[in-house]
Amino acid sequence: MANKISVEPHESTEKQSWMDNVASFVDLILRYLEIDQWELSILFCGDSYISELNKKYRSVEGPTDVLSFEQGDEYIDENDETWFTAGDILISVDTLMNNAQIFEVTINEELKRLLIHGVLHLNDMDHATNDPDEQMLQLQERILGNFPSIILIKE
Repeated sequence: MANKISVEPHESTEKQSWMDNVASFVDLILRYLEIDQWELSILFCGDSYISELNKKYRSVEGPTDVLSFEQGDEYIDENDETWFTAGDILISVDTLMNNAQIFEVTINEELKRLLIHGVLHLNDMDHATNDPDEQMLQLQERILGNFPSIILIKE
């Protein structure tokens, strides 16, 4: 199984050492979901940039924690392998930190939750509300519960 995962900070966001751990965790989630041959990118940004995108694409004022932009294209590479271009996940580091405080969870746990959330959206799942009874959010928490010992950010 193989997946191509790119992780970068937005030009206005400083690269953090923990960002180097993200691709391997996302690959672990994709393998858990039995997803193979996916290509996706993850961009870490601040509230200012994600607010612009939230307004432009969702007509919602203000920042959000995670946005997912599905692409859904396939292509064949030079080795005749078919790849699925799943899309892009954007995470606001500012809102990630705030959420961890508000929900009284570690930054590490909240980061894993947002990454899983983004992957599920790229996998064509959605939720109408943030009610914990939503099917997608229940799956998100079940997946998260399978990886409690994974440390992305050392606090």
